[in-house]
Amino acid sequence: MNPESVRYSFGGDEHLFAEVSESMSLEAFFRGMAITRALEEAALPGVLDICLANASFQVRFNPDLIAPETLLETVRQLEDRATAERRLETRIIEIPVLYNDPWTHETLMRFRDRHQDPESTDLEYAARINGHADVQAFIDAHSGSPWFVSMVGFVAGLPFMYQMVERERQIQVPKYLRPRTDTPKLTLGHGGCFGCIYSVRGAGGYQMFGVTPAPIYDPEQRLAYLADSMVFFRSGDIVQFKPIDRAAYDQAVAEVEAGTFQLRIRPVTFDLDAFIQDSQGCKQRLQEVLNDD
Repeated sequence: MNPESVRYSFGGDEHLFAEVSESMSLEAFFRGMAITRALEEAALPGVLDICLANASFQVRFNPDLIAPETLLETVRQLEDRATAERRLETRIIEIPVLYNDPWTHETLMRFRDRHQDPESTDLEYAARINGHADVQAFIDAHSGSPWFVSMVGFVAGLPFMYQMVERERQIQVPKYLRPRTDTPKLTLGHGGCFGCIYSVRGAGGYQMFGVTPAPIYDPEQRLAYLADSMVFFRSGDIVQFKPIDRAAYDQAVAEVEAGTFQLRIRPVTFDLDAFIQDSQGCKQRLQEVLNDD
């Protein structure tokens, strides 16, 4: 089957937007990654920034150095020549999560008038509409499979994550009817088919499931795993959530404050074809890599 045509449009005088697919899939992400890498390698004068997203990408350019139509034609040529990469050298990261924590619970209770089901919590609502028997069964499903980071942005350091299970098993939860004006820092959120971690405190509309003690954005780069960049996540990362209790959370927070906190991070090769053919086997291999000491 031939891939669907990429749709292009201009945003103002300095941006070219490309929609690789109308729906998110790992196939769409890998195709977008191949085109943007080819564009990076072309090193066109006037191209200022290339931003890859879930199933799209955007190019910022200087129209005084490269004409918009010239850029569009070049990207179309690269699209025809680019071969979607099927293997990715990346890393798998274990992220500890205190599900059903007191801080997101207090926040969600303040904003029940903006929620689809004011009589339940976000976790209870998500469990019910996804067919799980109770909150614990939902947490087991949420933390029981890895997640693929398909883009980083919206606010500094915030990762959007795609659940690596068969499409019919993916967690689907709508956003709040109206956005909140407050979301605790490092909240684990979910909207549509995407999970995220709120890197900073602020407004938000995703359902809230818990918090992680692990900083993922720090301009001061105080922890070892942030030494190379104040933004921890990058597209292509694979995340495995690990449920923890309050005692473990408090200990991790103390380690963060002391500057000794560490994340379990392992290099891994992700094979898209192997995942498509056997997602359960791929998940098991990823977990074996993560737990290999």
